[in-house]
Amino acid sequence: MYWVLGLGNPGPQYLDTRHNAGFLAVDLLAENHGIRIDHTGCHAFWGSGRIAGCDVLIAKPVTYMNESGVSARAFTREHGLDPENLIVLHDEIDLPLGKVKRKFGGGSAGQRGVSSIIHRLGTDRFHRVRIGIGRPESRDDIVDYVLSEFTEDERAGINLALDSVAGRVEEILKELQAKPQPGEGADGA
Repeated sequence: MYWVLGLGNPGPQYLDTRHNAGFLAVDLLAENHGIRIDHTGCHAFWGSGRIAGCDVLIAKPVTYMNESGVSARAFTREHGLDPENLIVLHDEIDLPLGKVKRKFGGGSAGQRGVSSIIHRLGTDRFHRVRIGIGRPESRDDIVDYVLSEFTEDERAGINLALDSVAGRVEEILKELQAKPQPGEGADGA
């Protein structure tokens, strides 16, 4: 099974903040594919369904961003999920607002939710879809900036980015599905 974790912070005060771009992306995926996020467990709200012809579990951890790895680790233990089949959706201050990039493996670039997942899973070998939220002018303003809501002028840009994220997730799932899984021969048997 493939799995998607959207990173963010729980609670209504964080609902439409920049740091919750991953949650917003999961909500859009769920809506687009008729997946109900109606289960609780593994420190997350989650649901399962099909995306791009693949069985997928999608989740929003209920830990705060900096502890997202707690949920990721729980999913690997309770559902036997492979980190290499994981797609993490998260905000990225080093990308301009609305820009979306894919990445596999490597460091966290300072994104603490990704750092937590790397630490708790003991690997960096998972997929990421980075959602650009832009950067404040002063480094001293980063915390307030990521916890602020998108402005009315920024909403159109972030909505386009979220549509792009959904497309990137489908691309990754198709690529993963085409790869032989562990235990399969070259012919997929």
